[in-house]
Formats: sequence, structure tokens, C-alpha cells
Amino acid sequence: MSAAPAPTSAPTPASAPAENPRSRVVIASLVGTSIEFYDFYVYATAAVLVFPALFFPNEDPTASQLSSFVTFALAFFARPVGSILFGHFGDRVGRKATLVASLLVMGTATFLIGCLPTFGTIGIWAPVLLAVMRFAQGVGLGGEWSGAALLATENAPKGKRGVFGSMPQLGAPIGFLLANGLFIAINAAMPAGADGTPNADFQAWGWRIPFLLSAVLVIVGLYVRFKLVESTVFRGVQETGSVAKLPLGRVFRTSWKAVIVGTFGMVATYVLFYFMTTFTLNYGTTGAEAGPLVPKIGLGYSRGEFLTLLMIGVVFFGIFTPIAGWLADKYGRRRTLIPTTIGIALFGLTFQLWFAASTGPITVVTFLVVGLSLMGLTFGPMGALLPELFPTNVRYTGSAIAYNVASILGASLAPTIALALWRPDGNIFLVGLYLTIAAVVTLVALLFVRETKSRGLADADADATAATDVRA
Repeated sequence: MSAAPAPTSAPTPASAPAENPRSRVVIASLVGTSIEFYDFYVYATAAVLVFPALFFPNEDPTASQLSSFVTFALAFFARPVGSILFGHFGDRVGRKATLVASLLVMGTATFLIGCLPTFGTIGIWAPVLLAVMRFAQGVGLGGEWSGAALLATENAPKGKRGVFGSMPQLGAPIGFLLANGLFIAINAAMPAGADGTPNADFQAWGWRIPFLLSAVLVIVGLYVRFKLVESTVFRGVQETGSVAKLPLGRVFRTSWKAVIVGTFGMVATYVLFYFMTTFTLNYGTTGAEAGPLVPKIGLGYSRGEFLTLLMIGVVFFGIFTPIAGWLADKYGRRRTLIPTTIGIALFGLTFQLWFAASTGPITVVTFLVVGLSLMGLTFGPMGALLPELFPTNVRYTGSAIAYNVASILGASLAPTIALALWRPDGNIFLVGLYLTIAAVVTLVALLFVRETKSRGLADADADATAATDVRA
């Protein structure tokens, strides 16, 4: 009797490529931008409260404050450098490694600011090192947002890119609440004197605490990001050999229109953001009556009082950010952003009217809620729109350049411009008018943006390929 043939094993199906769990995508994209905005608020607060006296003490008070603001603005000019650097590696090597690197650069620079010796210890080297660390912060920031937005959109379920793209945007309100909540706690523990004299402990070491604590957020972010895998769409580019050898050159050759409309499409968002946070904090805490120490009239709130009102407004910023992502998925990016931008333009025209009859807390908090709700509505869809404008092989570089050049145009000089337009008698009509002009610029750019709601990410790849073939 012949032996039965040995059973053959069934062919093993090819294992499906690994994908990132949705929860990991949300956390990994959210934590980096939370650190980004946390760093911004911490530095902005320190630039007002302590850096003038500790790092620029040999200048008169006004010059010291301006020097401090110059280091604050320095990061915005470093961000395009970061967008080119990290965009290059993000499009050539991959999103995961680049996200880890940008977070390390940004987090290390923030932590080291908290360790810097002051002018009284090392002299002129103190402001030099502060400027170097601030520049390094900006370089890291230049690669952070785009990588986080790509992580969210390239891993989003079908029809959910708007919602997933709004997750990195939530880092702005979260970072604000963390940073300013921490400063409120520190201020309560180390209060200023009755005459406004800074607390000695706060000047000596208390201001360092928020910078040092950023290390906790960085460690969490690194842990989550090390567990990521590359998105399916980017693996497709690698497998087909479509990786751009020089993403910067390619993005300006094939996607220069997207760079332009993406940049100007973000300008009003940035102007509104920094007016509603940085400028309003300055305006709200300036004395309500003119005097030798009050060259401009403001609302006369204490810093703690106004921060509390501002944090209420920021909660609405956080609420409307994912709502805007949902609206962008349901109705489209343009149909969400164009009406919102018109609303921003009209809001700018009302700046002075809000405070013509009352400067009470109800009026102030209503003004902040309206402005920051508009901020959520304009900021939320950008996390999906900007990446969708570019093909996969230059998506990191293109979206990063648009986002960060917009930060220079809309944000780097916004506090200085607002200060110049704020009249000594307290009138802020021109400040609001500046916001209206920025909104008109953005509105024009949005009219040239193609609706991307129903387009797959591969459609942008096909368009870029066709454009390259025509040129060839």
C-alpha cells in the first residue's frame, strides 16, 4: 500500500503592511504641537516678565523690552530654515525619523533656556546664548507642525482627514492652557510686590520651571513617536521609487502655486492668533489711566485677572478647532474657511467698538470668546488643507514652507505692528483694521485654492506627475 502524500501547507498570505492605530496617530500628532505652542507661550511670557532685566540689563527699560522681543521674533525667521531642513529629510527619509528629530531639537533648546546663566553671571554671552537657543527652537518648530499634520492626514480614515488634521491644531489651545496655567500657579506661589516689584525668587529661579518641565512633554512625545510606522502613502512613494532627490527644488518646480496660496491662505490665521493672545494680554494688563509709566491706555486688569479671562476664551478656541475639522469634512475646506475669513475681516472692524461703552469682564470675555472661536474655525481645517495641496514626495517640504513663511508674514512682527497702531489714548481701531486687511489677503488666496475635500492624496501625486511630464 503506497504511502499517503504528505500534506502541503496552504500558502501563507502576504502579511498586511503595518498601520498606525488611530489613537497613536492622534496622540503623536497632538503632543508635538502642544509642546510647540507651550514653548511659544512660555517664551513669550518670559520675554515680557524676566528676560529684559536678566538678559538685557544695561539698556533702558524700553530698549531692554525691544531687545527681548527681538529674540522672540528670531524663532519665526528660523522656522523656514527648519521647514527646509526637516522637510528635506521628511520627504527623503521618512516622516517618523524626522518627527523624532524635530521634537528633540525643539525640546532640547527649550530645556536649555531654563538652564542658561544670566547677564549678571556671564555678561554679553547670556543674550547671545539666549538668541542661539531661540533660533534652535525655531528650527525645530519649523519641522514640527508639518510632520504632525502629515502624520494625522496620511493616516486618517477615508472622509476624516479634516477631523484628523484638526488634532495637531488642538496643540495651540492645549499649549496655552498648560503654559499659562503653570505661570498662574507660579505667580500665586511667588507673587509680585504690592507696587508690582517682581518676586525675588521668581527672578532668581522660578521663571526657569516652565522651561525645565517641558522635558516631561518631550519624553512622552518621543515615546509615542518611536512606536510609529511610516504611513501607507509614503511607503508607496518609496516602493515606486518616486522619492524626490531634492524636495525643495521639486516643490518650487511643480507646486509653486500651492506654496503661494497656502502661505497667504494662512496669514489671517496667524495675525488673529497673535492679536488674540499676545496683543490682548498686553492691552488688557496696561493701566486704564495715562501716567508717566503708562504711555498707552489699556484695560487696567492685573495679569492674573486677564489671563483667567483669556483662558476662558482659549477653551472656545479648543472647542471650535475640531468642529471646524468636522465642518471641513462635511461641507468642504473652502466652504468652511471662506465664510470664517469674512467673519474675521468683520470682527477686525469692531475692535474699538467692543470697549466703547464698557471694559468690564463680561465685555472682555465676550470679545475674547468671539475672536478665539473664529481662530478655532480658521485654524482647524488648515491641518488638512495645507498637506492636501502637495504631492506625497514633497508634501512635508511644501506644507512646512507655506506654514512657516506665513508665520513670518502674519506673526513675527504682529506684536510690534499692533503696538505701533495702538493709540496712546487707548484706541485700537487701527489694530483691528490691520487684522481686516490680513483677512482680505487670505480671502483672495482662498479663492484660488482647489477644493480638496473629496480628492484622495494620490490625486495630488497624479497632478504633479502630469505637470512634470508636460515640462519634460
